[in-house]
This record gives sequence, structure tokens and C-alpha cells, in this order.
Amino acid sequence: MITREAIRELAAFASPAGCAVSFYFQPLTPTNKSHHDELIRAKDLARQALHEAEKRGKNTCARADLERILALAEQLHGNHARAKAVFACGSRGLWREFDLPPRLARSQLFLGHHFHLKPLLALLGGLPRCAVVVADAKRARVFQVAPDQVAESSGLFAAVTRRQRSDGFQGYEAGHAQRRVEDDELHHLKHVSERLKHLATRGGFELLAVGCRDETWHLLEPHLHPYVKQRLLGRFASDPITASLEQVRERVQQLLDAHRARRSRALLEEVLGEAQSRGRGALGLRDVLASLERGQIQSLLLAEDFAARGSQCRACGRLDHRALPHCPLCGEQTDALADLSERLLAQLVRSGIEVVPVADPALQRAGGIAALLRFRAAQGVRRRLAV
Repeated sequence: MITREAIRELAAFASPAGCAVSFYFQPLTPTNKSHHDELIRAKDLARQALHEAEKRGKNTCARADLERILALAEQLHGNHARAKAVFACGSRGLWREFDLPPRLARSQLFLGHHFHLKPLLALLGGLPRCAVVVADAKRARVFQVAPDQVAESSGLFAAVTRRQRSDGFQGYEAGHAQRRVEDDELHHLKHVSERLKHLATRGGFELLAVGCRDETWHLLEPHLHPYVKQRLLGRFASDPITASLEQVRERVQQLLDAHRARRSRALLEEVLGEAQSRGRGALGLRDVLASLERGQIQSLLLAEDFAARGSQCRACGRLDHRALPHCPLCGEQTDALADLSERLLAQLVRSGIEVVPVADPALQRAGGIAALLRFRAAQGVRRRLAV
């Protein structure tokens, strides 16, 4: 399962020999019955990576990992349900493999000193912990949802009162029996709401989806704690007896996609408004890097195709939007970067700063990158760091 901790581990990894392999496999719709398109693409990517490494005189320490990726592609070929991400460095004994929704832009392979995380972060978009409860008046199932899997964590069943054989003299007991059944069902739904409250207060989820029929929702909703309601992602029609893991995943993915679209749009509007009023908004690479250096960034907004050249200090790690030979802070040598955004994302992930992919022309017009700030520094400080 992909976790924030796993992504931070990948972001912190460095291979001095340049043997860090990042492989993204996006299944394709087959163009013929042989279904070999994916395998051919994976082989081409591996051969090209080896050729580039040999051309630059680098150690081919990644050969074993690339051959292992080719073997993995053989197993994946013909499977169009899931994408795959692999991060490997054989010299350091590292191999991380994750299943993903099949929504990557394309299959890609990278070989370098650091893992290439931009496609992963663009797909996950914040990685909220999401729980799902599928319930009726007698039973409930609780699931934990991650981008690479759905796992059922618990089941809750009501001890519903049995209907007696007779309704009593002239049917007088029928009403009492029905009320006992209704009381048991209500008690069950209260128990479900208490279970959800317990999970929420212990950090078990950031978002909650509910699968049930309308009549069950009308009984359950009044008992949900406000702390749980604040995290409500949405609701869909489902039944705890017939719901499968794949059905739950598909319905929740639809809710998550809509939630992310609304949230990214709202964040962009907030950042643009704050920047216009010279408040807590930073637009463009230069302002974002200056804000990062001051420790101001709360959330980073990034266009999916954003890329920019720059440099990074070998000693202090400072990023600059200019191709400088020496760091203006410590005077040490810098490395030229073909795409500065990769190192920027790694720093943000290690710091626990949220990265939000945004597909909106308004962000492109603002430079393709922006940030919502926790505070706005004084004007004099901004001038000194912008030099």
C-alpha cells in the first residue's frame, strides 16, 4: 500500500552512482489480439535507459533492475485493469512496487541519482486517508481505501430480534415485536456511528464515503458525530451483502476525483485572490522558491506538465530558478537541473507539504506553479531573498 511514509522514503533516497530506477507502466488498449504493445514499450524504455547510461559513461549498476523490470512487464502484459510503479536500486537493496489506477499519462522509465516522483504525485494528488462504510439496518462493512488497494477492515452486525410465531391474542403482540425490531436496527446504526467517530478521532481517515440505500441514510445520518460529518466525502447506493471490493473502489474513486477537482479549483481561486491582494499567495517559480526558502509554503499548486530549468547547491541543497555556477548563499558549486520541479517536489514531500496537481489554464497563465502560504513575510525580507 502507498503511504505518505513510503513516498517520503522515496523522496529522501539518493544514489551517488546514478542507479535509481523509476518505472511507470500504463496499460494500453490493445490494437491487436497479440496484446504485445505494453511489452514492446517496456523493452524500448529499458534499452534506451541502458544506452543513455553507457553513452554518458555511467556505471551500468542498474542493469539487473532493468532486467527484472522487463520480467515484470512480461507478467503485466495483457492486464489492462491496473497501472504499476516500480522504484529500484539494486546496489542499495531497494525494490518498491505499487499498483495504481490505470490513469498515468504514459509508460515511462527514468534512471538517475534520485527517484522520479512527479507522475506518482500527479496521480495521487494529496493522498488522503479514506474510509468507506457500506451499511443497511442489520449489518455494516468498513473499508480502508488507498490508490493501490481496497481492504476490508471490519464488519458490524446487529442482533436483530426474532419475530415470534404468534402475534398474541387478537394480534396485540405484533406491534411490540415490530418495535423491538426497529429498536434493534436503530441500536445497530448508532453503533455504526460510534465506530466511525472512534476511527475519526484516532486518525483512521480524513475522508469518509457512505454506501447505503436512502431509507438507511435517513436513519443513520442524524446519529453521525459532527466530527465525522465534516469528513464526509459523499454517498452512493450500495448493499453490504453484495458489495465487492472492486465496486467499492470504483464508486469511491469517482467521489475522490470530483472532490479533488473541486478542491484544486477552490485552492487556485484562493491563491490567485491572495496574490492579487499581496496576501498569502505566491505565483511563478521565482516567488515559490523564495517562499520555500522562508518556510512559508502551506500547499503547492502544480500544473501537470510543468517543467523548468534551474540549479541546486551541492552543499546546502538550495534551489534557484537561474543556472548559477555557485550558490549565492554558501558559495559552493551547483548542479544544473534540466527539470528543477523534481528536486522541488522531493523537498516538499520530505517536509510534509501538500502538493496539489491542477489542470486549469489560469495556473498556466500564472507560470504553471503557485503556492498558498502560511504567512506573508515582510517586504524587506522578500527583496533580500529574491536577489
